[in-house]
Amino acid sequence: MKKILRIYFFFFLIISFCLVPEQSFTQDSSRLRISLLTCTPGEELYSTFGHSAYRVIDSNSVTDIVYNYGTFNFDDDGFYLKFVRGKLLYYVSAEYFADFKYLYQSTNRGITEQVLNLSAAEKISIRHFLNENLKEENKYYKYDFFFDNCTTRLRDILKKQHDSSFCSKPVMQQGSRFRQAIHQYLDRNGKDWSKLGIDILLGQPCDAVMTAEQMQFLPDNLMISLDSSINPVVVSKQNLYPIEENENKNSFFTPLVVFSILLIVIVLTGLKKNKFTAAFLQGFDGIFFFCTGVLGIILILMWTGTDHAMCKNNFNLLWAWPTHCIAAFFVNSKKNFARKYFKFTTVILLTLLISWFFLPQQMNNGLLPIVLLLIYRAAKKSYVAF
Repeated sequence: MKKILRIYFFFFLIISFCLVPEQSFTQDSSRLRISLLTCTPGEELYSTFGHSAYRVIDSNSVTDIVYNYGTFNFDDDGFYLKFVRGKLLYYVSAEYFADFKYLYQSTNRGITEQVLNLSAAEKISIRHFLNENLKEENKYYKYDFFFDNCTTRLRDILKKQHDSSFCSKPVMQQGSRFRQAIHQYLDRNGKDWSKLGIDILLGQPCDAVMTAEQMQFLPDNLMISLDSSINPVVVSKQNLYPIEENENKNSFFTPLVVFSILLIVIVLTGLKKNKFTAAFLQGFDGIFFFCTGVLGIILILMWTGTDHAMCKNNFNLLWAWPTHCIAAFFVNSKKNFARKYFKFTTVILLTLLISWFFLPQQMNNGLLPIVLLLIYRAAKKSYVAF
């Protein structure tokens, strides 16, 4: 009886091995497995667009290491100034996979792994390249959100060491633009105010049409590109930490709603003729035009004084004039130059309003009440100045 059971047991093992795909148990001479890890978006703005990293398992040394190109140092001297100027250096770091996974589990962010279809020589070459990048003299690079980030670095390594054909197939609709790509994530995560700030700071270059390769600056897009490659790049794929996607976190108090309420309040206040409302509107006009002017100065500095290529040619300067900083001190002046300034402001902003949806740069609709408020108050100042 035992012999019969033993025969059945060995027969079962043989059948089982025959049914298992060859790639799942065959190991090449490198004894390495390299995979792309794609992490879902987080709650914080910097994690809204997800993350990518390489995982390298070495059966010889029994190590499981994650290489992460998205590391930066908060304690760096002049951190905030370097960040604003686009000169902040990111670097590649290495950590144990168990630590990497724990961090993402603790923030409830999913992890998808794609084991890459690489030859032994390619695996060895990639690991050597990653380890060379870990050296102090090689690890740092100037981060660019769209063109040189933690995801594009991994893509470029794969292109150089393996194959670039996976870059040729677009994973988004033809004609998609950079701004539309980031809007998808901001809308999905209910970050309306962050979207407003980003739309104000990013200029016309952000509305350029992306190539298939440029679409891969987003982690999800690179993952999809590998899956849909004509030449198989992915051996296997699995969710290491699956999570349920949260529904859109929509809020009633969007910029459009809040600024519309502000516009209505100021218009209704202006209908009341008394000393209190007059004093309130005088103070409001001074602050409102001064803040708008300061924003214009910031946009000029982001355009000319930083390395952020996407902040150039910013059409928001059509309403956020730096000269409003000076005009703010003459909102109650009856001098002729003040009247002409506010009259000119009214005419130009009315023209902007008419052409709002036809500009080369997509403007955030939450700003429409602000532009209307500038027109209304500038027209009032022009009238009062007579």
